[in-house]
Parts: sequence; structure tokens; C-alpha cells
Amino acid sequence: MTGQQLKNSILQMAVQGKLVPQDPNDEPASVLLERIRAEKEQLIKEGKIKKERNPSIIFRGADNLPYEKVGKNEPVCIADEVPFEIPKSWEWVRWGTLSESIQYGYNAPAQENGRIKMVRISDIQDNSVMWETVPYCDIKEGEIDAYLLKPNDILFARTGGTVGKSYLVQEVPEEAIYAGYLIRTRYSNQLCPQYLKYFMESELYWSQLREGTIATAQPNCNGKTLGNMLVPIPPSHEQIRIVEKLNAVMAHVIEYGTIDSRLKHLNNIFPERLKKSILQEAVQGKLVPQDPYDEPAAVLLEHIRAEKQKLVAEGKIKKDKHESVIFRRDNSHYEKRGAEDVCIDEEIPFEVPSSWALIRLNDIGIYKKGPFGSSLTKSMFVPKGTDTVKVYEQKNAIQKDHTLGTYYITHQYYESKMKSFTVEPGDILVSCAGTIGETYVLPEQIELGIINQALMRMTIYAPIDLDYFLLYFDYVLKQTAKESSKGSAIKNIPPFKIFKKLILPLPPLEEQKRIVAKVRELKKLCNLLCP
Repeated sequence: MTGQQLKNSILQMAVQGKLVPQDPNDEPASVLLERIRAEKEQLIKEGKIKKERNPSIIFRGADNLPYEKVGKNEPVCIADEVPFEIPKSWEWVRWGTLSESIQYGYNAPAQENGRIKMVRISDIQDNSVMWETVPYCDIKEGEIDAYLLKPNDILFARTGGTVGKSYLVQEVPEEAIYAGYLIRTRYSNQLCPQYLKYFMESELYWSQLREGTIATAQPNCNGKTLGNMLVPIPPSHEQIRIVEKLNAVMAHVIEYGTIDSRLKHLNNIFPERLKKSILQEAVQGKLVPQDPYDEPAAVLLEHIRAEKQKLVAEGKIKKDKHESVIFRRDNSHYEKRGAEDVCIDEEIPFEVPSSWALIRLNDIGIYKKGPFGSSLTKSMFVPKGTDTVKVYEQKNAIQKDHTLGTYYITHQYYESKMKSFTVEPGDILVSCAGTIGETYVLPEQIELGIINQALMRMTIYAPIDLDYFLLYFDYVLKQTAKESSKGSAIKNIPPFKIFKKLILPLPPLEEQKRIVAKVRELKKLCNLLCP
């Protein structure tokens, strides 16, 4: 149960008469309502409020069912409208019957200076008015009294995202009126204002509001809907007891809600943090034991360099002007860039076992982002045919399915402009925009195709375990992408200049396989713990 659900449950008990015991010595609510009606009649005679066109009286019939008499009409049974039973000492009443007035606010532009302060919806935060920021407005002297706020008035937001939100005015430090998107309700001082405010936080209130809300682009609710709401009214003394009890428990409800939210947050982040922790242990050489009989990663590096030289000789990649070689010297990490040795200790986040090596991503593969902008647009796409080439999309990487998609280009355009973006079996597709970092290894027997603008192609030519590389990419490089992205939202893979310089901790090949096996084993356990 969430904090809000607990609050709703307690408020429901309160408005049903189940929160505090009834006192047989209390004056029944029926007598209270008769006094309120008499009070309203007197105010009408004095010209202080307007006469209701069709006043409502709700009463219990001889069959113990609720009936309502509206104006001069015959009483009608409203048992289907009344949501629950209330104690015998309580009464159902329309909000409009309780109210001396239900009035819309004053429409005027907000100003830094003016005749009087004007409270807006935006000035009400956390059940209080930010009086120091309330603007001013100009209003004719003779109109002020009609909109003047007084203690115990209830303001009601009638439109926008906060429709239905209410605020009990407890103090007015200086003269103020209220803006047009608010409704003010004023009622007899014989009623407990805090009880009415709690009613306007209950599910009974909100369910009636939803029924009366106009479903438009800008949801709104009018005074008629508010006035027609059914309100369960306890005896005066019981109203006070209910408020006292609610005031006492709500602080605990808020505390419960805070703790519950924190717990849910921890439950949400725990699986990801656990997985990240596992991979962190893996790439630091702490997840599986090292085997002294494993061929060290230094030998693996020689194989990688040999493979790279072969690709250079075949013209498939360009020769590096400043080939990178990372090594240890004097307990520090250095990188040989051509004839220059540069200390790179600040780039090394942790120590790795002596049998491991470090290598730049640029030295283990070829990375290619999709064609730029206008070089590949929807206007160039054609129906699939015998002389077409497939355009692979983000959904292929995200959904791990090479068969998805219906975009094709002509073979002629492919040969002339798009051939450098070709994908091969074993290439890795990477989503590079929006949902970034999702990877998919293309299987055998794929259609001849190219990547689009939202993909990156990774061709790993180094003799390393591809699953180990993908683990590292998914959990560590994705985090680097997050840190490298501008702003709070992750929108793109970091620039190639950053991406290619990222350092991969490289275990011996056999250890890579053991790491992958252990991570898979632990992921299964994680899924059992955090389904």
C-alpha cells in the first residue's frame, strides 16, 4: 500500500463515520442543517446572499432510504446516488446547500504593483499560499468586496492540470482577492472548515469530481458540479473529533509515504545496481580467479596487432600514424604514441591483474556511424525487389531481429553512395539515438544491407570473446555514453573521438570465457531475486 492509498483509506473511514465512535449525546446533524438553512434564509432576507432557485433537502424516508426534494418538486429516491451507509446521527447534503456562495474569481492581468493582491492557482503550493510572490492587480473599488478572501474560505481549482485541488484559507496577511481560474466557496461558521477540507481530499470527493469534469484538452469543472456534490455531514462535535484524529495520524501517513517511496526507489534501482556491480567486479578481474596456465593477454595483444597489420595490408583499414601501445613502467601506466611515451594514469580507473592488458577500442575494431542527413532520406526508399538493398533500422538493434523493416534502396544507389555502410554477419548494430546502447550481433544469412542514420556498426576484428566485449559495452560503455551526453537526457552515443579512445580491460582469452559464463550464471540469480 502506497502512502496515498493509506491516506485515501483513512479518509474513506472518516467520511463513512468509521474513524471515531459516535457519541449518543451529540446533537444530530439534522438539527445542525436546520440551523444552517435558517441562517441562509436570514442572509437572503438581509440581501447578503442570493436565494437558491431550487434548494435541496435530503432526508430518510419511512423505508429508511434517502430521498431528495428539490424546490417544489416531489421527493425522489436517490439510493442509487448515495455511495454508502452513514451513521444515523449523520446526514447527506449537497455542497450547494452548505455553501453561502460558490463564486468564480476575478479576471485581470497579474502585475508587480496594483490595487490589491490576487491569488492564482500557481501561488498555492503544498497547501499554503506563497504570499510573498502573490502578484497584484487593478480592480474597481466597488468590486473588491465580492472577491475578497476571508479565513475559512475554500478555494477550488476549476481548470488545468490541478483541476479539483482545494485550499483552505487559514489566514490572509493582507487584503487579497482570487483569480478567475479559481472558485471560492463560503459556508456557515457552524461547520468545521477542516472537516470540509478533508472531505475535498477524499476519494468520495474526487470520484464525484471526475464524473462532473468536462473532458477537453484543458479539463475543467464548474460551480454547478461542485454545488451538486454529496457530502456526508456528522454532528458538529463529531466533525471536530474526526479532524483531531486525522490531524494526529496524517503526520504518520506522510512519514509512511516517504519511507514507502524510498523503498520502491531502492527496489527499482537495486537490480541495475547489482548487475553493474557484478560487471564492475568482472572487468576488474575480481569475479573469477586467474589461472596461471592461461595464455596472458600480452600474447593476445600481439595477435590483435598482427590482425590489424593484415587488414592494413589488405586496404580494409588505414594505418595509424600514432599507433597506441599501453604498458606499465615504474608502477605507472604509459601509452606509446609513435615515438612518444605519455603517462595516462588519470585515464586508468582501477588496477587489473598482471595477466591482463589494456587496449583502446580503436585498436580492436572498426566503427562506422550511419549516413549523414540528406544522403539517406525516405524519398530514396523503394519497394523490396530483386535489385534492392535493405536499410537496417534502430528497431533491428532494439528488438534483436534482422528481419524487421521495409525500407530499401536501389542497388545502383547502394553501389554509388552507400557501399561503405554495408553490414556483414558478425557485425554489431548499435542504436545511437533515443534508446542508445542497445546491441545486436547480426547472424549468418542476413540480407545485403546498410545501416541508417540512427545506427552504428561495430566490426570487431580482434581475436577476443565477442560476448565479453558486449558485456563490457552494455554495462560500462553505456555509462560512459551517459556521462558524455550533453544535458540530463541521453540522446546520442558519444562522439567517435571519445568513443574510440575508451580503454578496454582485456583478460586472457580463456578468462574472458569464464567471466561471460559467471556473469550469465549471476544474471539468472539476479532475475530470480528481482523478477
